[in-house]
Amino acid sequence: MITALLELKNISKSYDNKPLLKDISFTVKAGETVCLLGVSGSGKSTLLRIIAGLESPDEGMILFNGRDLAGTPSHARDFGMVFQDYGLFPHLNIFDNIAFGLRMRKMPSGEIKQRVATLLKQISMSGFENRKVNDLSGGEQQRVALARALAPQPRLLMFDEPLGALDRTLKEGLLNELRAVLHKTKIPAIYVTHDQEEAFAVADRILLLHNGRIVRHGTPEEIWSAPGSAWAARFLGAGNIVDGMVVFANKVSTEFGVFDLNCKHKHRKGEKISLLLKQVSAGGREIKLKVKDVLFTREQFQVHARGGLVVHMKERPKVGAIVRVRVQIECLA
Repeated sequence: MITALLELKNISKSYDNKPLLKDISFTVKAGETVCLLGVSGSGKSTLLRIIAGLESPDEGMILFNGRDLAGTPSHARDFGMVFQDYGLFPHLNIFDNIAFGLRMRKMPSGEIKQRVATLLKQISMSGFENRKVNDLSGGEQQRVALARALAPQPRLLMFDEPLGALDRTLKEGLLNELRAVLHKTKIPAIYVTHDQEEAFAVADRILLLHNGRIVRHGTPEEIWSAPGSAWAARFLGAGNIVDGMVVFANKVSTEFGVFDLNCKHKHRKGEKISLLLKQVSAGGREIKLKVKDVLFTREQFQVHARGGLVVHMKERPKVGAIVRVRVQIECLA
């Protein structure tokens, strides 16, 4: 049984008497990458700073291996951190940037040289030892920042929007490399981002933060297949969300027709609820839509219809045409 290394218990934090984090609890297990995913201002970075010891919570506890970290200063927690702006020293070359933390720990020079060489190989930058930071691309600088964080072999790695400054192509390549490095080193990690693609690519488990609370948690597959709320479904772009009213115990009326409900919620007649409509190739329920606009997106057409619904089709339909699509229906009450 894998036990939790890091454990947060009922963490709360307010600024100017306004709550930012509300009763946050979760664990990070050995070798696990947990992603804190949410919009800007949801409290993700503040939570990371509290874990790092750079800020204190108003309430709650942070434990590592069962030990309360309240009295442990930031530098003594032995956690590594990677930032969006890299945080490298421009006056030092690549070798000295990576070796910085090792020299602070008085590691013998021979061991430093060997570990830096291993890390440079791990991030595919062997031979870059004497290069200057300003001579590197953004992606290369972030690789060096990762190597520097890994060098002291920290107990926990923390990433604060690490790929936010990179373009899409660089981001995709680095995500794959980052996931491979984390799996190889088996260092537990907390990854903060507002980007769903990053979260789904790198995380073993995702925590969705909204208004200072964890509103959904689970594996990427669990989060995607069952967002659990209208906000989460909209944020993730998991499908079309329509409003409806319960007309019978197991039926809801919408502008697209009356649908059968198959959920665990208890609904009363007249109750307003939200439904998630996911397009499927077979099964589900067929609905008719009038085409308002069509966009080409890579290998398919994005079809915009009445009510703000968006579906995807292999062939381009004409604007004004009536199309039929099949949808799977999930209650988001």
